[in-house]
Amino acid sequence: MKKQPNLLAQSIRNFFSEHLPQLRGLSTYTIHSYRDSLSLLLRFVATERRRSVVTLDIHDLPSDQIIKFLQHLEDFRKNSASTRNVRLAAIHAFFRFVAEKIPSQIEHCQRILAIPFKQARTRPIEYLEYEEIQSVLSTIDRSKNDGRRDYALIVTMFNTGARVQELLNIRCSDLQLLKPLHVRLFGKGKKERICPLWPEIAELLQELIEDQGVDIYSHERIFLNHRRQPLTRYGVRYLLAKYCNLARKTTPSLKNKRLHPHSMRHSTAVHLLKAGVDMITISHWLGHASVETTNRYATVDLEMKRKAINSVKRVGVKNKTSAIAPWNKNNSILNWLESL
Repeated sequence: MKKQPNLLAQSIRNFFSEHLPQLRGLSTYTIHSYRDSLSLLLRFVATERRRSVVTLDIHDLPSDQIIKFLQHLEDFRKNSASTRNVRLAAIHAFFRFVAEKIPSQIEHCQRILAIPFKQARTRPIEYLEYEEIQSVLSTIDRSKNDGRRDYALIVTMFNTGARVQELLNIRCSDLQLLKPLHVRLFGKGKKERICPLWPEIAELLQELIEDQGVDIYSHERIFLNHRRQPLTRYGVRYLLAKYCNLARKTTPSLKNKRLHPHSMRHSTAVHLLKAGVDMITISHWLGHASVETTNRYATVDLEMKRKAINSVKRVGVKNKTSAIAPWNKNNSILNWLESL
């Protein structure tokens, strides 16, 4: 007699085959992240219990075992608190699903859902100043095909402020290389947005597509590796690290910065902010779900902070013009406050 899958196996199958892709409509990348988190958990529990993964059931995953797994991530895999929280979010999502589908397991699931997220240390946002970006770009040998691709990749990343995967997903058909110049990006939650392109960037992308011998109206990806396969996020990380390391030889300010592909996105946001672009526009430009996410960039630019401190009356220093300008009905309250 054929043995039927147990509750855990049935739940995992339905969670990944129906609930996540069909009911919630999550992207492939999110589903893969959930998959990796549960795979790590199952392997850990199987090792702890000295059993095969296929023999595990719901009752083999109590809350204390989940907590032990989370500690294992930090102690042995050296994951940060942020990564730990990502894994826990996936586990929560799965057991929330189990509680809905199997009422008899509600109490078991509630204990797991009660496991709190750990407060993660907030790192300062790292970004590139304009001169630093120019220094990185100057290290790229544009006489070679790979160099022209890498140059186009980095400047497009800065122009659009796209997330790495958004950039790598760009197809020829997503580009509008005749005025009005723009690119169509597909972000988190399958959200679509249009980002304008500088004429110079459009020209570089046009040349890149011609180098590859691809039809500009095709659905081919535009950023490819040596095997004519789409570049990966790890590939982009490697390329950016390579050129940043070369630029550090001539640009000392880069030496103490922890740079990664998302740093280019941060750089775009800060440069837009310094150019006087309002927060709402920057939020739409970057594809943020909320302007609150964009507001963090208002605190990161050192030059803006210097200008702010220079505009404030200094303590312990005699100031010849110490009088506060009077407010009158012809001035807005914001203008008056800015004059203080």
